[in-house]
Amino acid sequence: MSIHTVLGPLDPSKVGNTLTHEHVRMNYETRFIKPPREDHVIKTKLPLEMKNLGFVRQYPYSSLANLTFGQEDLQTMIEEVAEYKRLGGETLVEVTTHGIEPDYEFLKQVSEATKVNIICSTGYYLGHTLSKEVLEASVDDLVKVIVDDLTVGRNGIKAGCIGEIGCQYPLADSERKSLIAGAKAQSRVGCPLIIHPGRDKKSPFEIIDILKANGADISKTVMSHLDRTLIMDDDVMIKFAEYSPCYLEFDLFGIETSHYQANEKIDFPSDAQRVAKIKMLIDRGYEDRIVIAHDISTRHRLLKYGGHGYGHILENIVPKMLARGITQQSVDKILVENPKRWLTY
Repeated sequence: MSIHTVLGPLDPSKVGNTLTHEHVRMNYETRFIKPPREDHVIKTKLPLEMKNLGFVRQYPYSSLANLTFGQEDLQTMIEEVAEYKRLGGETLVEVTTHGIEPDYEFLKQVSEATKVNIICSTGYYLGHTLSKEVLEASVDDLVKVIVDDLTVGRNGIKAGCIGEIGCQYPLADSERKSLIAGAKAQSRVGCPLIIHPGRDKKSPFEIIDILKANGADISKTVMSHLDRTLIMDDDVMIKFAEYSPCYLEFDLFGIETSHYQANEKIDFPSDAQRVAKIKMLIDRGYEDRIVIAHDISTRHRLLKYGGHGYGHILENIVPKMLARGITQQSVDKILVENPKRWLTY
């Protein structure tokens, strides 16, 4: 039993503080959203500069420069991840999948330079990001690619996780197919699985049903983005926790803008609200199933561009958790023990 990193097997006892949902290199230009005002259109093409950060923070998916996350040079990303290491970070799960262009070799170089354990991923992202070849592939074809990434690897670098599997609500046919493929591949290999649910409170329930029906191990599955999917309603959050034994992930720490461009019906929570919801779940007995991260996927969230960086949780959120009555024992479960249990196979 081990954790499978880009540098090979890792003894689970060495996992340390772990972020369970991050990106270090990806292509996110397919995420572009036209801004609501015509006078903002010119701003979509401006470089990422201090004078533009107000616009970018409000409309992060309307800045083309902000979405070219995969164009960061190696040294920049080494410095970004090294700061996480300096603050006590040990492990990072990089969840870039087919459709947004995972780069295993790049992740290996970052891991070697920073001494941070990086787990890379396989599987398929949202349907609109996928190639015609993938869209036309059978479930069995997708399963073979996923299993090969986990067991053979690319140039010897093996994935250690399936996902984030991209889902919308309602599900596109291609997304249902990739969910089924992820479930079948996980049942063969026994590895961790992580899901990007649609932006509707019904979506996580639907996804769990599909995974169960196709042999997935729900106890080895993370449901991501609950801080923009279920956080508004405690009763629904608890209902989901009771419905499914999966891990409950709060992975948008560091985003403090209430305007949610991807779904304007939702008011994005603050970090303080995320901490309050985590405490509620701990008080209700779910501390063994909580994991956290930042889901950094745009340039403005990097330190280089005035963002919070990968070290934000360790530097700022852990002290807030302790100040709000969450014990160090619970913090260690969330950052160390729960990720270790999820990642080990």
